[in-house]
Amino acid sequence: MQEIKCPKCGEVFQVDESGYAAIVKQIRDKEFQKEVLEREAQFRARLETLQRENQLNVKNAVTAKEAEIAELKAQINANAQNNKLTISEAVANKDRDIIALKAKLYNMEKDKEMAVSAAVNEKSVEIKELQARLAAFENEKKLAVNEIVLQKEQALAEKNQELLKLTSQVEASEKESKIREQSIKDGYEEKLKMKEDQIAYYRDLKARQSTKMIGETLEQHCAIEFNRLRATAFRNAYFEKDNDARTGSKGDFIFREYDEEGTEFISIMFEMKNEADETATKHKNEDFLKELDKDRKEKNCEYAVLVSLLEADNELYNGGIVDMSHRYPKMYVVRPQFFIPIITLLRNAAMNSLQYKKELATIKNQNIDISHFEEDMNDFKEKFSRNYRIAREKIKKAIEEIDKTIDHLQKTKEALLSSENNLRLANNKAEDLSIKRLTRNNPTMQAKFAELEAKKNEE
Repeated sequence: MQEIKCPKCGEVFQVDESGYAAIVKQIRDKEFQKEVLEREAQFRARLETLQRENQLNVKNAVTAKEAEIAELKAQINANAQNNKLTISEAVANKDRDIIALKAKLYNMEKDKEMAVSAAVNEKSVEIKELQARLAAFENEKKLAVNEIVLQKEQALAEKNQELLKLTSQVEASEKESKIREQSIKDGYEEKLKMKEDQIAYYRDLKARQSTKMIGETLEQHCAIEFNRLRATAFRNAYFEKDNDARTGSKGDFIFREYDEEGTEFISIMFEMKNEADETATKHKNEDFLKELDKDRKEKNCEYAVLVSLLEADNELYNGGIVDMSHRYPKMYVVRPQFFIPIITLLRNAAMNSLQYKKELATIKNQNIDISHFEEDMNDFKEKFSRNYRIAREKIKKAIEEIDKTIDHLQKTKEALLSSENNLRLANNKAEDLSIKRLTRNNPTMQAKFAELEAKKNEE
């Protein structure tokens, strides 16, 4: 804060740096100089006006006196003889008046000159004071500018230090980022190596399909894979070789699973097929479907699955799970790596429909008309088959992406997730299915439900 004293009233007031700078700017401004010149011109014009007024007043007074003198002279001339003494006295009086007026005029000229001189001196003093104040303002401005420059230099030094600090932080962050990036890269490379090892395993598996898994070797492979999960995932399941050949033929394995009450809710007939590359007669998967369907019906199994290594170059079977329901009902062809997934898929679907099977058994025991129930159940099966086909296509796409390149692993993940979503939709549709919904158009069942409701109300 700066203190400024008014030169006229002597009042001291404070102004901040912005106000102080504005006053300095105003003093140095051309407009201020112009104002000083204008005021000086106005003062000089006022002096000239006063001079003209004084001269006019004097001339008017002299003219008036001269007129009076002329009038007196005329009177004197008219009364010369009688009033000579009076005229002489009047003339003397008029002369004295003239002298007095001239003296007064002289004094007025002196006063005017003194007033002009005093005014000029006052303005000169005021101009000097303003010049002194201007010089003081210039000095203060220079000091303020120097102070501001010093502050800016200090701030610049602080900013440079802060910049150095931030630069060091950025360098440290870049180093940390590089370390983190390297760690992520190493982790990705490790995962990539694991995927490569997995792909190599499946490729080696495909390469060994015709040499290692011959005959019972494939059956042993499937049995081992199942027994690994039997204790944890299939505790209530039956999985044994089919040794019943009373009908002239038999499958390889039968899978059955029961609920906690001992009710069977899924059964699968398995057939394992493989042959060596040097085998003269090459079989096709379709050559065994008819016999497998026959075994399924004779052993009262719901599904039939052919686990096959035949037709190793056929992309249809290499893609994943192949639905053969268009040839034989509830029949599928898979490669050995899909042996466990097909069991899990069919078992989960069957578990979702277990409740409906129980309700269906109850309805049959009560001799209820189930025509609409059968229609709705078929509709459910069709929808489930459609979702399963969609899932199968997605799984096929995933396997193809794995066999192509490692770069498509992400796409494979998305395809598998999409497949999972379709399976979830199928399960949701199964869960949404109820007896009342399936029989909403059946008058007989509506009557039965009404009777049951009435009995409950009576109880």
